[in-house]
Amino acid sequence: MNGSIQVRHSLAILFSVAILIIGAAIGVGVTAWPGHSVVGAHVAYIHQAESNRAGLNANEMGFAPILKPALPAVVSITSSRMIKVPQNPFFNDPFFQQFFGGQFPQQPQQQREMGLGSGVIVSQDGYILTNNHVVAKGTDIKVMLADKRQFPGKVIGTDPQTDIAVVKIDATGLPTLTLGDSAKLQVGDYDFAIGNPFGVGETATMGIISATGRSGLGIENYEDFIQTDAAINPGNSGGAMVDLHGNLVGINTAIATGGGEGNVGIGFAIPINMARTVADQLVAHGKVVRGYLGLYPQDVTNDIAKQFGLSGPTGALVSDVSPDSPAAKAGIKRGDVILKVNGQPVESANDLRLRISQTPPGTDVKLEISRDGKVQDVTVDLGEFPEKEANATPGQSNGGGLQGVNVQDLTPDLAQQLNLPAGVHGVVVSDVDPSSPAAADLQRGDVIQEVNHKPISNVQQYNAAVSAAGSQPVLLLVNRGGVTQYVVVETH
Repeated sequence: MNGSIQVRHSLAILFSVAILIIGAAIGVGVTAWPGHSVVGAHVAYIHQAESNRAGLNANEMGFAPILKPALPAVVSITSSRMIKVPQNPFFNDPFFQQFFGGQFPQQPQQQREMGLGSGVIVSQDGYILTNNHVVAKGTDIKVMLADKRQFPGKVIGTDPQTDIAVVKIDATGLPTLTLGDSAKLQVGDYDFAIGNPFGVGETATMGIISATGRSGLGIENYEDFIQTDAAINPGNSGGAMVDLHGNLVGINTAIATGGGEGNVGIGFAIPINMARTVADQLVAHGKVVRGYLGLYPQDVTNDIAKQFGLSGPTGALVSDVSPDSPAAKAGIKRGDVILKVNGQPVESANDLRLRISQTPPGTDVKLEISRDGKVQDVTVDLGEFPEKEANATPGQSNGGGLQGVNVQDLTPDLAQQLNLPAGVHGVVVSDVDPSSPAAADLQRGDVIQEVNHKPISNVQQYNAAVSAAGSQPVLLLVNRGGVTQYVVVETH
């Protein structure tokens, strides 16, 4: 009996050993099967991973091959100017002078104000793209290259309307960035921001394209921003937005801070297609010449579309027309809705403004408009956008604004007449219809500084902000005699 048990025990051991030997053989064979791995085959798995890592190309290991050639083409720009220092009124007080016996240090009459930004070299002979706000007020411009060489910079031209400027340095053989096509950017594309944030030195950050065609932000007069979540901070202004091919697709310009001073993941860049058009004109003529219609458009909301018999919220509603302007001469009237320009649909008021501004003066443009529910074509011979109109809006208009409320731009003369503190911006209420919903809260001479927490500086921004509210009540910040207060006003 014991012998039988021992035999069975021996057979079981032999069987187990055989199974282990067969399993090991199968495991080795399968592990060597190309393109597959076996859970538990530790040595073979680690070896395969090391082999794959050695075989990875540079792009799969990181973005250095994209950024390495781009970094030398981005520069740091410093600008400085002398400004007058306000004198402390106490220094002129007779009692103060008598108390100190005239033996007190004199205040400096001037001090140097410094600015910091970035720029992008776009030609080997020293032309640099940057922001207008980086260099516009500076009298002493210095450009530092990535290799630490420093050159004096000469401002070739600036365009406050788009915040683009061109600076030239006396150098040759410089590294450059290839200009891409910003029209091809899509939400979700990778992008890189390169610049000198806070003066810490050249820095590259990565993100994605969060949105394209951003406008109505009140940053510039002509807005078509690329939005990104790549970290952009003060000092990045004028720097490069680069795509995955290493092409320059934008000029970093502004950030939304949420009340702070740093990056919160919402940055804006000027599309290179716009920047290139502006820069070409600045280099060729020293200024930008734009087409001019002479009307004030506003967006078409769903409610406006219903009121004007439109199929949907498309096109641009004409809220006012300047006298003797190209639009007026062509017969365009307030209340017309511009549906197409040269056969291409108009998506918004900003879309219309951008397209007209990029069309040379003297060009005939064909507009398709809707008037009283009927569609018709109008041909307009574009004029040249007058410089005095750069920030102009209707002198007095309620187009797109609150019902029964007329407003006009706040000029320095008006601010003085209204005894407003220095630095107040907004629009002045010039008239209020007593029967309007706003009559209980607004009166002639009030200055509307904000609409739904959004600061406004002119009638166009006011109209756009109120129009954006649709039929909902709007929250206004009103300055009355130097004292501000919030009021809620019905739009209809």
